[in-house]
Amino acid sequence: MIFNPAEENEYEAVCGLLVHRFEQWAWENGIHADPFVVEAALDYRHLGTPDGRLGLWDQRHIEEFLLDWVPRTVTVLPDEEPADAPGTLRCLLRYLDAVHLADPRGASLPEVLEAVDAAAPHYAEAMADRSLWGLAKFWITTAAEQGVDVHDEQALQDFVGRAQGGEVPYDPEVLQTIVERHMRSSGPVRSEPQLPVALPGDDVLREQAGRSPVLRQLRELAEWAGRDRRTLTGSGRLRLSDARELVERLDTGDDTDSVRSSADLPRLNLLVEWAKTARLIRVVKGRLYAVAKAEPVLNDPLALWRRAFDAFRELPSPVRDGRGGRYGESVLFDEYDMYGVVLPDVLATLYSLPYPMPWPGLRDTVPLAYRSSSLLEVFATDSIGFGQADDDLRTVLSVLEDLGAIECHQGMGDPVFADLAMSENDLDDALLDETLSGDAVLDGAPPDDALLSGALLDDEASQRARKLKSELSSGPVELIRLTDLGTDSVRRRLLAEGRDAPLIGELAQASPAGLLGVLADHYDPESARVELAAWMAVHGDRSAALEQLVHAVRTMPFRTRAEAMLDVLVSLLDDGELLLRSLRSDSSLAPTALSLLARREILTPEDLTEPESLLMVAESLLQLCEATGADGVREVLRQQGREAEEALRAALASGHPDREGLADLQALAECVPRERETHVGLVQQRGHRENGGRGGKRRR
Repeated sequence: MIFNPAEENEYEAVCGLLVHRFEQWAWENGIHADPFVVEAALDYRHLGTPDGRLGLWDQRHIEEFLLDWVPRTVTVLPDEEPADAPGTLRCLLRYLDAVHLADPRGASLPEVLEAVDAAAPHYAEAMADRSLWGLAKFWITTAAEQGVDVHDEQALQDFVGRAQGGEVPYDPEVLQTIVERHMRSSGPVRSEPQLPVALPGDDVLREQAGRSPVLRQLRELAEWAGRDRRTLTGSGRLRLSDARELVERLDTGDDTDSVRSSADLPRLNLLVEWAKTARLIRVVKGRLYAVAKAEPVLNDPLALWRRAFDAFRELPSPVRDGRGGRYGESVLFDEYDMYGVVLPDVLATLYSLPYPMPWPGLRDTVPLAYRSSSLLEVFATDSIGFGQADDDLRTVLSVLEDLGAIECHQGMGDPVFADLAMSENDLDDALLDETLSGDAVLDGAPPDDALLSGALLDDEASQRARKLKSELSSGPVELIRLTDLGTDSVRRRLLAEGRDAPLIGELAQASPAGLLGVLADHYDPESARVELAAWMAVHGDRSAALEQLVHAVRTMPFRTRAEAMLDVLVSLLDDGELLLRSLRSDSSLAPTALSLLARREILTPEDLTEPESLLMVAESLLQLCEATGADGVREVLRQQGREAEEALRAALASGHPDREGLADLQALAECVPRERETHVGLVQQRGHRENGGRGGKRRR
């Protein structure tokens, strides 16, 4: 239920299978639904969201699909009736729940149906709002409204030619709005998967937050401002006498001996801006005072910590020196986009990492990312700029340490980070090779300049890689890790961005099928073992919990998913092989168990009885049909000829328990001989063979 965007053929096969099975389910239940809308919904979750989880839906997904994705991407011609997308989406959500494909970490079925009902009244208005359309939809609809047969390729090309020549009337304001929105939005980027994390409860997090030095300073600053208000200078700064009082009270470490203005106290100014950004204090008519509505937050350490963490990304640069503007510009903030890019990436790098990150490794991720994403700027950036960025990042991490988001200590870095140093160098070598080959040389750039810049880039990258490896192997270094508080808040932000961030223990109340599906798709073995143990602990004794899990595999209607669910279950149990062997005689699970026993090389073909061999043939063909679609099976059968047709007949006579899958194979068995005869006739006429590769043609 999740595919990498590059797995186009695999996704297409599963999408076709789901649409086909959905149509059958809807017909059997007397439901009218549009399969095209189902395909659009799956495409939206696969291509239009950062996480790509086909089975996970909540309110935001439903609203975005009905009120943005469909209006933007689904074209309704003037003589067509618009599809009932809300109604079909309701059916799809019910279907996913009925066949145990709904991700348990999404909203419940009643909740998603309620969300569809809430969005449905706005659907027609969104579909009619031309400013929400995509560019392709705008021009196709414009052509159809002007009498062009959009199904006629030549007629459509003629229309395009007239449009490019300015001969086609259209609404320029609407088109401008569409173009501007298109330019602003680059579309979602598939996020990298995160390992599951373990977190304590809120009570423990609240106690940890209470020990944060920054929280104490923010709370005392709000208390000092009070409701009586503190008068500021004409330029809106603290009066020097008040600033000196606060430096001592808050213990900021600022030097007050020779300052002439509170502007020369950088740490105090940082705290004041931080408290303003967190809406703890505010300025009105030249006076500073505490925000009354913030009192409940100030009294709850965890709520205050989360607000302070969120506010940190909105602060001005904390690395600017207040005296004389010595650091008037920061490479990290002004060129690297610290809060928008660097800090989220740094925190995501630390998130769910199994080992503390050595400072040299974390330090070098910034120029590495900058080099790989912006080659031209790198050519114009010297090592001094990178050095200043290192200092800026160190300062930011120091503030996060005071907040309690990260912990730092001295120690030896894990050897994996030395391998990372070499990988970075390999990446830079690849970038250089691309540059030297001319592929990365920008139009108009003199080749000699490109070669020189590439050589400089390679030299700097090699130096940094050697330095990093030396630092990691020569002795203890500073090791950095997220605290529980930092992990919790980064996870909350990842979830807010629509990314997948598993939490160990969050599946304790999931359905058995939901649990096994998520473990198979998203969990590493160690985390999955902990999650499974937690689930079994709250679902009766071990025998009863195990029976629920096995029953979930037994009732899963999709062969490949059933095998993945059983595979992850037996992999995590100490007696998993014993369980797998016992299912060999189970009337429903025998094909899945036999397939796994064969894959694990526990059984050989010689160990199988004749009936078991037939079940294995049927299971293989059914899984092939799911994985490649009917077209893929047809291609295999056509290439292998009579031998494959005999296997198909054997599968149909095997007594395999998947009656729905066998019905699909029966349909293939009836059409393949005719297709083969037609193909042979075409080959004889043309005098050559067609390419035997499997196509990836879309259904629309």
